[in-house]
Amino acid sequence: MTDASLSPAAFAFDAIAPIFDDRFGAWASVAAQRRAVRAALLQQFPPMGHVLEVGGGTGEDAVFLAERGFNVLLTDASPAMVHIARQKLSPLGSSAQVVAGEEMERFAEERRAAGEPLLDGAFSNFAPLNCVQDIRSVAKGLASLLKPGAVAMLVLFGTCCPAEMLVETLRRRPRNAFRRFRRGATPARLAKRNFEVFYHGASDLRREFQPWFELERKIGIGVAVPPSAAEPWISRHPRLLAHMETFDRAMASSLSSFGDHVLYQFRRRAWASHAVMRDTRIEYFEKNR
Repeated sequence: MTDASLSPAAFAFDAIAPIFDDRFGAWASVAAQRRAVRAALLQQFPPMGHVLEVGGGTGEDAVFLAERGFNVLLTDASPAMVHIARQKLSPLGSSAQVVAGEEMERFAEERRAAGEPLLDGAFSNFAPLNCVQDIRSVAKGLASLLKPGAVAMLVLFGTCCPAEMLVETLRRRPRNAFRRFRRGATPARLAKRNFEVFYHGASDLRREFQPWFELERKIGIGVAVPPSAAEPWISRHPRLLAHMETFDRAMASSLSSFGDHVLYQFRRRAWASHAVMRDTRIEYFEKNR
Protein backbone atom coordinates (compact mmCIF):
# COMPACT_ATOMS: atom_id res chain seq x y z
CA MET A 1 0.00 0.00 0.00
CA THR A 2 1.44 3.38 -1.01
CA ASP A 3 1.39 6.58 1.04
CA ALA A 4 -1.04 8.07 -1.48
CA SER A 5 -3.61 5.36 -0.74
CA LEU A 6 -3.48 5.83 3.04
CA SER A 7 -5.97 7.91 4.96
CA PRO A 8 -4.47 10.99 6.67
CA ALA A 9 -4.63 9.23 10.05
CA ALA A 10 -2.98 6.06 8.73
CA PHE A 11 -0.32 8.21 7.07
CA ALA A 12 0.47 9.91 10.39
CA PHE A 13 0.71 6.64 12.32
CA ASP A 14 2.73 5.08 9.52
CA ALA A 15 5.30 7.85 9.94
CA ILE A 16 5.64 7.37 13.69
CA ALA A 17 5.58 3.55 13.68
CA PRO A 18 9.37 3.01 13.94
CA ILE A 19 9.59 5.00 17.20
CA PHE A 20 6.08 4.40 18.53
CA ASP A 21 6.96 1.78 21.15
CA ASP A 22 9.98 3.69 22.43
CA ARG A 23 8.05 6.93 22.68
CA PHE A 24 4.84 5.72 24.30
CA GLY A 25 5.95 2.47 25.91
CA ALA A 26 8.08 4.28 28.48
CA TRP A 27 5.20 6.38 29.81
CA ALA A 28 3.80 5.16 33.12
CA SER A 29 0.35 6.66 32.51
CA VAL A 30 0.02 4.63 29.30
CA ALA A 31 1.07 1.46 31.13
CA ALA A 32 -1.47 2.09 33.88
CA GLN A 33 -4.32 2.54 31.40
CA ARG A 34 -3.18 -0.60 29.54
CA ARG A 35 -3.35 -2.64 32.74
CA ALA A 36 -6.96 -1.60 33.28
CA VAL A 37 -7.97 -2.56 29.75
CA ARG A 38 -6.12 -5.87 29.80
CA ALA A 39 -7.73 -6.89 33.07
CA ALA A 40 -11.16 -6.33 31.50
CA LEU A 41 -10.22 -8.29 28.38
CA LEU A 42 -9.08 -11.30 30.39
CA GLN A 43 -12.34 -11.24 32.34
CA GLN A 44 -14.50 -11.36 29.22
CA PHE A 45 -12.71 -13.33 26.50
CA PRO A 46 -13.04 -17.13 26.57
CA PRO A 47 -9.73 -18.87 27.37
CA MET A 48 -7.71 -19.73 24.25
CA GLY A 49 -10.24 -17.84 22.13
CA HIS A 50 -9.73 -16.50 18.60
CA VAL A 51 -10.08 -12.71 18.89
CA LEU A 52 -9.81 -9.71 16.60
CA GLU A 53 -8.02 -6.47 17.41
CA VAL A 54 -9.16 -3.37 15.52
CA GLY A 55 -6.49 -0.69 15.18
CA GLY A 56 -3.87 -2.75 17.00
CA GLY A 57 -0.86 -0.62 16.07
CA THR A 58 2.46 -2.26 16.86
CA GLY A 59 0.78 -5.19 18.61
CA GLU A 60 1.56 -4.63 22.29
CA ASP A 61 -1.88 -5.74 23.51
CA ALA A 62 -2.12 -8.51 20.92
CA VAL A 63 1.21 -9.92 22.13
CA PHE A 64 -0.04 -9.79 25.73
CA LEU A 65 -3.03 -11.94 24.78
CA ALA A 66 -1.10 -14.25 22.45
CA GLU A 67 1.36 -15.01 25.24
CA ARG A 68 -1.62 -16.15 27.31
CA GLY A 69 -2.87 -18.63 24.74
CA PHE A 70 -5.19 -16.49 22.62
CA ASN A 71 -5.13 -16.62 18.83
CA VAL A 72 -5.12 -12.93 17.88
CA LEU A 73 -5.83 -11.45 14.47
CA LEU A 74 -4.60 -7.85 14.56
CA THR A 75 -5.80 -5.31 12.03
CA ASP A 76 -4.57 -1.77 11.49
CA ALA A 77 -4.71 0.86 8.76
CA SER A 78 -0.95 1.53 8.90
CA PRO A 79 1.24 -0.89 6.91
CA ALA A 80 4.31 0.10 8.95
CA MET A 81 2.49 -0.64 12.20
CA VAL A 82 1.27 -3.99 10.86
CA HIS A 83 4.80 -4.92 9.76
CA ILE A 84 6.11 -4.39 13.30
CA ALA A 85 3.13 -6.21 14.84
CA ARG A 86 3.54 -9.16 12.47
CA GLN A 87 7.16 -9.62 13.55
CA LYS A 88 6.05 -9.80 17.18
CA LEU A 89 3.02 -12.02 16.64
CA SER A 90 4.22 -14.61 14.12
CA PRO A 91 6.40 -16.50 16.63
CA LEU A 92 3.35 -16.69 18.92
CA GLY A 93 1.06 -18.20 16.30
CA SER A 94 -0.97 -15.02 15.77
CA SER A 95 -1.21 -12.73 12.74
CA ALA A 96 -1.63 -9.15 11.54
CA GLN A 97 -3.26 -7.65 8.45
CA VAL A 98 -3.61 -4.18 6.95
CA VAL A 99 -7.30 -3.38 7.38
CA ALA A 100 -8.68 0.06 8.23
CA GLY A 101 -11.58 0.45 10.62
CA GLU A 102 -13.68 1.81 7.76
CA GLU A 103 -13.11 -1.47 5.90
CA MET A 104 -14.58 -3.84 8.51
CA GLU A 105 -17.63 -4.66 6.38
CA ARG A 106 -15.51 -5.54 3.36
CA PHE A 107 -13.10 -7.50 5.54
CA ALA A 108 -15.99 -9.47 7.02
CA GLU A 109 -17.34 -10.26 3.55
CA GLU A 110 -13.93 -11.52 2.43
CA ARG A 111 -13.59 -13.77 5.47
CA ARG A 112 -17.09 -15.12 4.97
CA ALA A 113 -16.42 -15.83 1.29
CA ALA A 114 -13.22 -17.65 2.25
CA GLY A 115 -15.10 -19.84 4.73
CA GLU A 116 -13.31 -18.43 7.77
CA PRO A 117 -14.94 -19.20 11.13
CA LEU A 118 -16.63 -16.58 13.29
CA LEU A 119 -14.51 -15.06 16.04
CA ASP A 120 -14.85 -15.36 19.82
CA GLY A 121 -14.41 -11.67 20.53
CA ALA A 122 -13.02 -8.33 19.39
CA PHE A 123 -11.30 -5.41 21.03
CA SER A 124 -9.79 -2.04 20.30
CA ASN A 125 -7.54 -0.05 22.63
CA PHE A 126 -6.37 3.56 22.81
CA ALA A 127 -9.02 5.02 20.53
CA PRO A 128 -8.21 4.07 16.92
CA LEU A 129 -11.97 4.13 16.28
CA ASN A 130 -11.92 7.86 16.98
CA CYS A 131 -10.24 8.16 13.59
CA VAL A 132 -13.33 6.59 11.97
CA GLN A 133 -16.29 8.83 11.20
CA ASP A 134 -18.78 6.13 10.17
CA ILE A 135 -19.04 4.00 13.30
CA ARG A 136 -22.07 2.10 12.01
CA SER A 137 -19.91 0.52 9.30
CA VAL A 138 -17.61 -0.78 12.04
CA ALA A 139 -20.58 -2.16 13.97
CA LYS A 140 -21.94 -3.95 10.90
CA GLY A 141 -18.56 -5.43 10.12
CA LEU A 142 -18.04 -6.67 13.67
CA ALA A 143 -21.55 -8.13 13.69
CA SER A 144 -20.60 -10.27 10.68
CA LEU A 145 -17.27 -11.29 12.21
CA LEU A 146 -18.35 -12.33 15.71
CA LYS A 147 -20.25 -15.31 17.05
CA PRO A 148 -23.64 -14.63 18.67
CA GLY A 149 -22.98 -13.83 22.31
CA ALA A 150 -19.37 -12.76 21.65
CA VAL A 151 -18.13 -9.57 23.29
CA ALA A 152 -16.63 -6.48 21.62
CA MET A 153 -14.49 -4.45 24.04
CA LEU A 154 -13.96 -1.06 22.41
CA VAL A 155 -11.89 1.72 24.00
CA LEU A 156 -12.58 5.22 22.69
CA PHE A 157 -11.77 8.71 23.92
CA GLY A 158 -14.05 9.98 26.65
CA THR A 159 -16.01 13.07 25.72
CA CYS A 160 -15.62 14.81 29.09
CA CYS A 161 -12.18 14.34 30.65
CA PRO A 162 -11.57 16.62 33.68
CA ALA A 163 -7.98 15.35 33.93
CA GLU A 164 -7.23 16.56 30.42
CA MET A 165 -8.93 19.88 31.07
CA LEU A 166 -6.69 20.41 34.10
CA VAL A 167 -3.47 19.30 32.42
CA GLU A 168 -4.03 21.31 29.26
CA THR A 169 -5.01 24.41 31.24
CA LEU A 170 -1.85 24.13 33.35
CA ARG A 171 0.15 23.75 30.14
CA ARG A 172 -1.52 26.94 28.84
CA ARG A 173 -3.26 25.20 25.97
CA PRO A 174 -6.90 26.17 26.63
CA ARG A 175 -8.05 25.21 23.13
CA ASN A 176 -7.07 21.59 23.85
CA ALA A 177 -8.74 21.65 27.26
CA PHE A 178 -12.25 21.62 25.79
CA ARG A 179 -11.72 19.96 22.42
CA ARG A 180 -13.65 16.82 23.41
CA PHE A 181 -16.90 18.75 23.55
CA ARG A 182 -16.72 19.33 19.81
CA ARG A 183 -18.82 17.31 17.42
CA GLY A 184 -17.84 16.44 13.90
CA ALA A 185 -14.29 16.43 12.60
CA THR A 186 -11.68 17.81 15.02
CA PRO A 187 -8.15 18.61 13.79
CA ALA A 188 -5.32 16.49 15.20
CA ARG A 189 -1.61 16.29 14.51
CA LEU A 190 1.00 13.55 14.93
CA ALA A 191 4.50 13.22 13.48
CA LYS A 192 3.99 16.62 11.78
CA ARG A 193 1.03 15.21 9.86
CA ASN A 194 -2.53 16.49 10.08
CA PHE A 195 -5.62 14.31 10.32
CA GLU A 196 -9.05 14.36 11.94
CA VAL A 197 -10.59 12.70 14.96
CA PHE A 198 -14.25 12.30 15.95
CA TYR A 199 -15.35 12.31 19.58
CA HIS A 200 -18.16 9.75 19.56
CA GLY A 201 -20.49 10.02 22.55
CA ALA A 202 -21.98 7.08 24.43
CA SER A 203 -25.47 7.69 23.05
CA ASP A 204 -24.12 7.79 19.49
CA LEU A 205 -22.25 4.52 19.97
CA ARG A 206 -25.26 2.82 21.55
CA ARG A 207 -27.47 3.90 18.64
CA GLU A 208 -25.04 2.80 15.92
CA PHE A 209 -24.35 -0.61 17.52
CA GLN A 210 -27.88 -1.26 18.80
CA PRO A 211 -29.21 -3.31 15.86
CA TRP A 212 -26.56 -5.99 16.41
CA PHE A 213 -25.11 -5.41 19.88
CA GLU A 214 -26.23 -4.69 23.42
CA LEU A 215 -24.17 -2.18 25.41
CA GLU A 216 -23.62 -4.02 28.70
CA ARG A 217 -21.40 -1.60 30.58
CA LYS A 218 -18.94 1.27 30.40
CA ILE A 219 -15.59 1.33 32.20
CA GLY A 220 -13.64 4.53 32.72
CA ILE A 221 -10.01 4.14 31.69
CA GLY A 222 -7.97 6.98 33.15
CA VAL A 223 -10.48 8.71 35.42
CA ALA A 224 -7.77 9.83 37.84
CA VAL A 225 -4.80 8.40 35.91
CA PRO A 226 -4.03 11.35 33.64
CA PRO A 227 -3.80 11.40 29.84
CA SER A 228 -0.47 11.30 28.03
CA ALA A 229 -0.44 15.11 28.01
CA ALA A 230 0.74 14.82 31.64
CA GLU A 231 3.90 13.04 30.51
CA PRO A 232 6.73 12.93 31.31
CA TRP A 233 5.87 14.62 34.62
CA ILE A 234 3.55 11.93 35.96
CA SER A 235 6.09 9.16 35.23
CA ARG A 236 8.41 10.87 37.72
CA HIS A 237 5.83 10.44 40.49
CA PRO A 238 5.13 6.67 40.71
CA ARG A 239 3.58 6.78 44.19
CA LEU A 240 1.06 9.42 43.12
CA LEU A 241 0.26 7.44 39.98
CA ALA A 242 -0.23 4.27 42.03
CA HIS A 243 -2.81 6.06 44.19
CA MET A 244 -4.56 7.30 41.05
CA GLU A 245 -4.63 3.77 39.66
CA THR A 246 -6.19 2.48 42.90
CA PHE A 247 -8.86 5.18 42.68
CA ASP A 248 -9.61 4.19 39.10
CA ARG A 249 -10.12 0.54 40.02
CA ALA A 250 -12.68 1.57 42.62
CA MET A 251 -14.50 4.21 40.58
CA ALA A 252 -14.14 3.02 36.97
CA SER A 253 -17.82 2.11 36.64
CA SER A 254 -19.50 4.91 38.56
CA LEU A 255 -17.34 7.63 36.98
CA SER A 256 -16.89 6.00 33.58
CA SER A 257 -18.05 9.08 31.65
CA PHE A 258 -15.11 11.11 32.99
CA GLY A 259 -12.32 8.82 31.80
CA ASP A 260 -9.53 9.83 29.46
CA HIS A 261 -10.79 6.75 27.61
CA VAL A 262 -13.99 4.76 28.02
CA LEU A 263 -14.18 1.01 27.48
CA TYR A 264 -17.55 0.10 25.94
CA GLN A 265 -18.49 -3.54 26.46
CA PHE A 266 -20.84 -4.63 23.68
CA ARG A 267 -22.40 -8.10 23.44
CA ARG A 268 -23.31 -9.53 20.02
CA ARG A 269 -27.02 -10.25 19.90
CA ALA A 270 -28.20 -13.67 18.80
CA TRP A 271 -30.77 -11.97 16.58
CA ALA A 272 -31.22 -8.85 14.48
CA SER A 273 -34.24 -6.58 14.44
CA HIS A 274 -36.80 -6.75 11.62
CA ALA A 275 -35.62 -3.35 10.44
CA VAL A 276 -32.06 -4.59 10.14
CA MET A 277 -33.14 -7.71 8.24
CA ARG A 278 -35.20 -5.52 5.90
CA ASP A 279 -32.27 -3.15 5.28
CA THR A 280 -29.97 -6.12 4.66
CA ARG A 281 -32.37 -7.55 2.04
CA ILE A 282 -32.63 -4.15 0.36
CA GLU A 283 -28.85 -3.83 0.22
CA TYR A 284 -28.56 -7.33 -1.25
CA PHE A 285 -31.10 -6.71 -4.01
CA GLU A 286 -29.60 -3.30 -4.83
CA LYS A 287 -26.20 -4.94 -5.32
CA ASN A 288 -27.49 -7.89 -7.33
CA ARG A 289 -30.30 -6.57 -9.49
